[in-house]
Amino acid sequence: MHQYITRRLLLIPAVLLGVSLVIFVLIHMLPGDIAMVILTGSGESGVVSQADLDALRHKLGTDQPLIVQYVSWVRGLLTLDLGVSLWSGEPVSQELVGKLFITLQLVAMAVGISWVIAAPLGVLSALRQDSWIDYTFRVLSIGGLVMPEFWSGVLIILGLSIWFSWTPPLGYTGLFDDPFKNLTQLIWPALALGYRLSALLSRMIRSSLLEVIREDYVRTAWAKGLRERVVTFRHALKNALLPVVTISGSHIGYLLGAAVVMELIFSIPGIGRLLVDSVFHRDFPVVQSIVLLIALVFLVVNLGVDLLYGWLDPRIRYS
Repeated sequence: MHQYITRRLLLIPAVLLGVSLVIFVLIHMLPGDIAMVILTGSGESGVVSQADLDALRHKLGTDQPLIVQYVSWVRGLLTLDLGVSLWSGEPVSQELVGKLFITLQLVAMAVGISWVIAAPLGVLSALRQDSWIDYTFRVLSIGGLVMPEFWSGVLIILGLSIWFSWTPPLGYTGLFDDPFKNLTQLIWPALALGYRLSALLSRMIRSSLLEVIREDYVRTAWAKGLRERVVTFRHALKNALLPVVTISGSHIGYLLGAAVVMELIFSIPGIGRLLVDSVFHRDFPVVQSIVLLIALVFLVVNLGVDLLYGWLDPRIRYS
């Protein structure tokens, strides 16, 4: 077990190095010049002298060869120095700390909502297969799968405005400043994100539970006269959750990407909105650091999911 965790942890730096190289190459393939964006405000050709342009490029370090820029950035990463934003001049780590917490809170709420919706619906649909409950569940789950998150977010705002004459509060208030207002601001984008994931998870729970309840050990539990609740939750559901946990963990990275749109729709100053602004401004250090940070979160979550297997199924051994 400890050897497995050690090997996985040692693989993380190698994966991050590969991600850093890919994102560095891709971001520098984008058209545009941060120096021109700063001087003109739009990145388009304007009345800017070549001397001023060269001086600003030299100050920002963008006139250096790409290999020099990459090595300098990676050297800073090794000392936990993410560099300085080319647009604001502030340390990148300082810009990321608060915004990362906002996005992680949004994603955590979305995952929580998805499980709250998916678990009871999936179990109930499996236990009442081909009943009106099961058919209703299928309609709701298919609706969640085909509806994009941004469309769900827009429908939530329109629905609340038209039917209840109330617009959900936009913006962001700190969790520790005003917990209630923070909840009212994030619950709606989290619901839009969680609805799609809940549709996928609930269908996985239903299909997996239908397979498990036909196993011999479950029939034995029924033959012993155990109650339906005991058979379902103690014997069947724990084994049925293995593929569901896999899907849930792998979708953390997807939710981090989908949160970008939700933050724009609901005016949430999270890391996704910062990423969009940084791409628009050609702020390479910020974009590279955000993508690398998302990759790190994804790797840690995947490791946690793999370790969770051992708790859900004691037959799994790590070597």
